[in-house]
Amino acid sequence: MIGATEALGSLEAMLARVGDRRRLITVTTPIEISDPSSAVFATRRADDRWFCWEQPDRDGFAIAALGSAHEVVSRGHRRFQDVVAACAAIARGRATDEPTGLPAGAGAVWVGGFAFDPDGGRESHWASFPPALMVLPELVLHRAAGRTHLTLCAVNDPASDPGDVSTALAARVASLRDGALPLLDPHPTGSVRIASASPPERFEGSVAAAVERIRDGELDKVVLAREVVVEAPKAHDPAALYGALRELFPSCFCFCCGSPEGAFVGASPELLVRRSGSSAATVGLAGSTRRSADPSVDDHLGEQLRRSSKDRSEHEIVVRRIERALRPYSVWVQAAREPDLIKVANIQHLGTPIHAQLAEPRSAVELAGHLHPTPAVGGEPRTTALRAIGELEALDRGWYAGPVGWMDAAEDGEFCVALRSALMRDRLAHLYAGAGIVAASDPAAELAETEVKLDALLPLLSE
Repeated sequence: MIGATEALGSLEAMLARVGDRRRLITVTTPIEISDPSSAVFATRRADDRWFCWEQPDRDGFAIAALGSAHEVVSRGHRRFQDVVAACAAIARGRATDEPTGLPAGAGAVWVGGFAFDPDGGRESHWASFPPALMVLPELVLHRAAGRTHLTLCAVNDPASDPGDVSTALAARVASLRDGALPLLDPHPTGSVRIASASPPERFEGSVAAAVERIRDGELDKVVLAREVVVEAPKAHDPAALYGALRELFPSCFCFCCGSPEGAFVGASPELLVRRSGSSAATVGLAGSTRRSADPSVDDHLGEQLRRSSKDRSEHEIVVRRIERALRPYSVWVQAAREPDLIKVANIQHLGTPIHAQLAEPRSAVELAGHLHPTPAVGGEPRTTALRAIGELEALDRGWYAGPVGWMDAAEDGEFCVALRSALMRDRLAHLYAGAGIVAASDPAAELAETEVKLDALLPLLSE
């Protein structure tokens, strides 16, 4: 592969030069790989962590990563601060060999995510997804505007032999192969079992209880979620699901966070934050309705959503809170005057773009921590809403509705809110969907909204 041999030689030479000092070493080079995600899925080992991230409509942007040169793990209310400090400490004094003018996301990059709750992921199926996890991969493939770069990463260990490190990375590079992701392949004879983790009637009861609290003045809004479990006759295939999602939802943030035990896969329409230098961007996303194959009906549904006082009220709560969260760290914050209609395959949302000029450098992870959870997945007031979720939802969200994404060596990066997602472990897939509850919410209508959201993945997993 073009440049790979030279990159490996450069990395081995730098490892030898740093001697017994603990130091991050990275080498980046162009490479002829057209589909980074496919290459990672085809190359991953059984003991690997891996990560794929794409927004196909954005000039084919993709990041795909294999292995773990270093991991940062934390939990509790300081988990974002812990991750920021630990990532900065590893990056300090980095030795690198890379072309000039690399785009954001190329080169050394941290990938991973955070649970919704500070100590989330207590249930056994979330065991390999701690409350905070950012991984510095051994191998990263980055594609933008039709060009792909390969980055090799190593954290020098005084006890390790530089030749052994470069040999292991050479084996990874040699095993890379371009190709296509597999197609979803239903079992020819077995049947799929689908069941709610708790009865739908319980969700409706929780919605009714939340509405009562809101009307009593305790809350303005709270988001309640459901879990559905899909049991298949054979192991679910995260590569095939990921491939289907990026075809069906090219405007969304398609992600797959993989571990030896399972994979968290999704296609989220919601940007939590994108940091580029001194600029930050996000989207207030709240208020939903279904799509229609008939263009005139689809437009009518969208117009109804725009005019819905219930949905506009819910949406305004989200936008105002995001503005308040960014203001202490910004020279200015500006939200669009009117929301757009964000249309994806099976659902449409109200979305308001929000931009900020940062007053001083703040990393993508730090900004994600200041914004999470927005009222789009939590509620308002924040503390009261989170307490209500714990009392009414009876669900361990794990990484569902938490931040998932990446941050590069310049601390630029982007995180989405992990919606329209599923945790896949062997034959079981755990799907999640939520609805924003306000004073005008109807329990049956909110249950129906979660069904629409579940329809993003459920048909793909139940074929």
